[in-house]
Amino acid sequence: MAIVKKKKVSTTPKSTPKENGLKRKLEVEDAQEAETPKVAKKTPKKKPLKKQNGTVATPVVEVVATPSSENGPKKKKKKVVKKVKLFEEEEKAPKQKAQLIDEDDDEEEFNIGNLDIQGDDDDDDDLRDDYSDDDEDEDNLPIEKKSAALDKKKEKMLKEGEEELQLNIANQEKFELPTVEDIEAEMKSAPNLEIVRQRIADVIQVLGDFKARRDPNKSRLQYVEVLQKDLCSQFGYNEFLMAKFMDLFPNGAELLQFLEANDNPRPVTIRANSLKVKRRDLAKNLINRGMNVDPAAEWTKVGLVVYDSQVPVGATPEYLAGHYMIQGLNSLLPVMALAPQPGDRVLDMCSAPGGKTSHIASLMKNSGVLFANDANFDRCRAIIGNLHRLGVNNTVVCNLGGEEFGKIRPNGFDRILLDAPCSGTGVIWKDQSVKTSKDSQDVQRRHTMQRQLILSAMDALDANSPNGGYLVYSTCSVLVEENEAVVNFLLERRHCELVPTGLTIGVDGYTRFRDYRFHSSLSMTKRYYPHVHNIDGFFVAKIKKLSNAKMSKQEVLEKEREKQENKKKSQAEEDSSDDKKKPAKKAGKKSKEDSDSEDDDGTAPFKNVGSGARANKKRRNQKKVQAKQDSLKEDDGFNTVGNIKKARKVKEFKARVPKRAAARTGAKAVKNKRKKMLAKQQ
Repeated sequence: MAIVKKKKVSTTPKSTPKENGLKRKLEVEDAQEAETPKVAKKTPKKKPLKKQNGTVATPVVEVVATPSSENGPKKKKKKVVKKVKLFEEEEKAPKQKAQLIDEDDDEEEFNIGNLDIQGDDDDDDDLRDDYSDDDEDEDNLPIEKKSAALDKKKEKMLKEGEEELQLNIANQEKFELPTVEDIEAEMKSAPNLEIVRQRIADVIQVLGDFKARRDPNKSRLQYVEVLQKDLCSQFGYNEFLMAKFMDLFPNGAELLQFLEANDNPRPVTIRANSLKVKRRDLAKNLINRGMNVDPAAEWTKVGLVVYDSQVPVGATPEYLAGHYMIQGLNSLLPVMALAPQPGDRVLDMCSAPGGKTSHIASLMKNSGVLFANDANFDRCRAIIGNLHRLGVNNTVVCNLGGEEFGKIRPNGFDRILLDAPCSGTGVIWKDQSVKTSKDSQDVQRRHTMQRQLILSAMDALDANSPNGGYLVYSTCSVLVEENEAVVNFLLERRHCELVPTGLTIGVDGYTRFRDYRFHSSLSMTKRYYPHVHNIDGFFVAKIKKLSNAKMSKQEVLEKEREKQENKKKSQAEEDSSDDKKKPAKKAGKKSKEDSDSEDDDGTAPFKNVGSGARANKKRRNQKKVQAKQDSLKEDDGFNTVGNIKKARKVKEFKARVPKRAAARTGAKAVKNKRKKMLAKQQ
């Protein structure tokens, strides 16, 4: 069937609203084309449409008159429109209908007024309005055009939001800082916590951008004083402790997190006793008992965290059998840093109530010797009870002051754990009285005691131990005066050095803090905070003893230098004296000195038995005693083995009676006694 083309010069008859809209759009485009020079384009050849059930769609060409410009004549534009006749067969095949609609070229437009396609006319109009017919967008797919439109809309929304934010900041009221006197007057009455909390947030915001937000008439010190007063009233601390925490956490947001974490309890954790049970088996038993437990952390192999329990954690059959110990995760850290080996001599200087002691014993596999000491006798009873329950049998419990071990047992231990008494600023959630009871004098007393204990512990350590010589110092405090300052004091007084703790978690210690300047190796120490690690505040340092000398590293180096110089001088004097002496030995004869040297070596032949041999032996012993005394006098602490002079035995009087005479006298007396007894019997 041939394609019929109809040319219409006049306007078309009444059409639908969609056709009117298309015509208006074409008229506007024709007017734009009239202004620009027209380029001749080759119209593509139209392919005849495929037959569908004996029918053919006939395209119709319409010529629409367009108004010409003022200078030029009227121009006509051909508009190719495909009018597809729909038959009953085409309605059954909607896919073929869509193919007929999509089979046009880029320059052709469809008149779909006769098609009955479901959809909203408004959406089609929006699409026509959104996408222009520029040459740049002709090659883009509809989804790309839609994406570009969404991007533009998003950029516009972001721009409007930024403008609104700047407008809000400009219109925001400036924070007016109250005076310290006003706050003190407010604290005398019941303060409004909401107002105090809002003022804390405002002051922290001002201090975060002080140059832009400050009041020109107020200094930074005034803002800090107001913040300190508000924090004390909000959280219940005294001013001394709050000032320490503000120095420790200069960032206001982190300070608030720390103070809030101190009020929240830590999760209940237990340690599986590896001497009796494995952690996996213990977890199964506790779950069957009605407890919800999980492994505590990746860095521990024996810790379990208890979320909830239907039975008391400290009254289960497993607890009474010694399968686990209720213990915080922070107390596992110093024992892991100490890393005791089987067969070592270990001292736990402040061991109550025995959690760390039993952990050390489990790592030693009940071998070696472990000393558990505590200065409080009542707490020693708790140590004994826990050790019996947990099956520890290599431990000696003693009740002594920690300062005594450096005197009574110098250089007597391979490894020492010192969990020193402290102010307890890392475990405030356990004891809320710490907030108000601690002051500068209390911290100074603790600081002095800790220095005495750490010096005694270092003196009791043996530097010549084959696999030991390590001291682990730990506290449950976050104050610098009780942690880095104490370790730095030890480094200045004894010949030792800091070594890595071997712990995978923790914040590095301070090397400089406000007015303090510490040794650079203190960065190897570890700090733990409740708001960062979700455990109690803690501090761990591991120290290795380099020599048994009771002096600092600098003094030891000076002593070694002097010793080397003295050796060089003595060697030079000996060489000069040997050159002056002349050899006076004859062949075949031995001098007295040579015979003495042979005697000293123990190679002299014992041919002459009698007074000569005894004299040689006596001479050798005298020389050994003299050499020992000289070594003790020249000893600088490096070669000391802990020798103690033995007291001389008291000489007892013995009668010098010949053995034969004593034997005769004894035999005669026995015979006489027998004779008398026989006479009485007869």
